Amino acid sequence: MLQDTIAGIATAMGEGAISIIRVSGDDALPIANKLFRGKDLTTVPSHTINYGFIYDPETNKKVDEVLVSVMRAPKTFTVEDVVEINCHGGILVTNKILELLLVAGARIAEPGEFTKRAFLNGRIDLAQAESIMDIIHAKSEQSLSLALNGLDGRVSRLIKEMREEILNIVANIEVNIDYPEYDDVEEMTNDILLPRSIEIHEKMLKLLDTAKTGKILRDGIKTAIIGRPNVGKSSLLNQLMREEKAIVTNIAGTTRDTVEGYINIGGLTLNLIDTAGIRETKDIVEAIGVEKSKKLINEAELVLLVLNNNEALTADDRELLQLTADKNRIIILNKTDLETNIERSELPSYVETSMVLEQGIEVLENSIKKMFEIGDIGSSDMTYLSNARHIAKLKQAITSIEDAINAMQMGMLVDMVEIDIKNAWYSLGEILGEEIGDSLLDELFSKFCLGK
Repeated sequence: MLQDTIAGIATAMGEGAISIIRVSGDDALPIANKLFRGKDLTTVPSHTINYGFIYDPETNKKVDEVLVSVMRAPKTFTVEDVVEINCHGGILVTNKILELLLVAGARIAEPGEFTKRAFLNGRIDLAQAESIMDIIHAKSEQSLSLALNGLDGRVSRLIKEMREEILNIVANIEVNIDYPEYDDVEEMTNDILLPRSIEIHEKMLKLLDTAKTGKILRDGIKTAIIGRPNVGKSSLLNQLMREEKAIVTNIAGTTRDTVEGYINIGGLTLNLIDTAGIRETKDIVEAIGVEKSKKLINEAELVLLVLNNNEALTADDRELLQLTADKNRIIILNKTDLETNIERSELPSYVETSMVLEQGIEVLENSIKKMFEIGDIGSSDMTYLSNARHIAKLKQAITSIEDAINAMQMGMLVDMVEIDIKNAWYSLGEILGEEIGDSLLDELFSKFCLGK
């Protein structure tokens, strides 16, 4: 219901300098005014900040000293009247003010409901709405720039342009079918339609080509550090993260479960997972960790396979080499400060490291950057699809256009080809939220944080 007024805490819960409680809806001003003592909020100019106090109307007790921002529709994030109460950042006082707003007539906002209202009221499209969450979760400057470009509508404009081209084709087909007597309308034959469809198809493929880079910049690379026990996996994690994230001992099997962390390498975010050492074991707990490690090999987008330079290849090493042969993999020969006993000639390529001497980390980082060929991407060159839902919808649109092209090449009637072309138009519309159901909207916005 867009008729009701919602309230939510817009800042992270905890102790801090300030907290912000956001109110949006037709009754935002009168509801806030019931609690506020200072100027009459219903009469102050829009986009002003007003000093005063929040009082409990029932007990007439002062709750907090506040600054209240008043923003009148339609020039607000939700396109509704919005009030933001800036109070002191204590958990108790923040919750108390929210409670008073609810008693005064507001409803607690659902996760992402402020952004959902911005979408439903036409201020932003769905792709822009999802970019807001990408901004919140960004872990690198590149992923932040990518999200900001999504928010300002760069991706949306590309999609809209392709939809407009498809719509023009569909409109001409419809006129040909419904009004064949019009002499001044271009007759849509397969000879005319085919090159136009191929051109749109090429634009879609070009956009899809950027999606791999976009997804890497947005989500990072799921990276599994694997190897036998005591080869230096946890030490490698600590060196990459520049902190003591994992416990390191000379006792094999110290890491029994995964240890995770994030690092940024030249704009690339690596979601690092230090796995339990893989070996045959009768220890039930360690065995569970080993099975979990093997599962992570299949899920990882990058595998860092650590081998001990000081020991000959074992059966476990050879099994890991085989398991990771088809993966994006970098073999790391650790402990190069010790005597070389490993059969280097059997390895396709490798990076040498010594965790003791802190050597080889920079070479490893450069190898990772080279493998994914991201390079230095400026913010002006970051109009990419990166959202998994958007990529899936684009792939559906590409399939529909390919079906239409194949049908035309087989000589099928134009009015039959139109069905596939329309399907491509609908799929692209789902990226922007123009062709989408309420259930999917609810699911998407439920992933947003409260107060957003």
